[in-house]
Amino acid sequence: VQLQASGGGLVQAGGSLRLSCAASGFSFDDVVIGWFRQAPGKEREGVACFSSDDSSTYYPDSVKGRFTIFSVSARRTAYLQMNSLKPEDTAVYYCAARIGNRYGSRWLCANYRGMQHWGKGTQVTVSS
Repeated sequence: VQLQASGGGLVQAGGSLRLSCAASGFSFDDVVIGWFRQAPGKEREGVACFSSDDSSTYYPDSVKGRFTIFSVSARRTAYLQMNSLKPEDTAVYYCAARIGNRYGSRWLCANYRGMQHWGKGTQVTVSS
């Protein structure tokens, strides 16, 4: 299993970015894919999770209405569309996956240690 995140960068507050996560080694038919972030000195937190078997999504209140997770199975890629970015969104962003939907998108987004596979992070910096 391999996950490769890309698309990070520097953006002004109020701007948008789209992160991509190219995946290989597992089926998109039965997987929970999530985007997590970690700012310096803070614990890793989930910002968007998607369960492929029931198409359910979960977002914490901090990003709800601004971030959208979606996947394109044919491209084996998951995306995180981030709009109305704020300086507090600055962090290293990671994509992760757990095969199967035993725990669900909501629980896994709140418990990052439940994810099985991780890609390398991509830095997102939002300037004020």
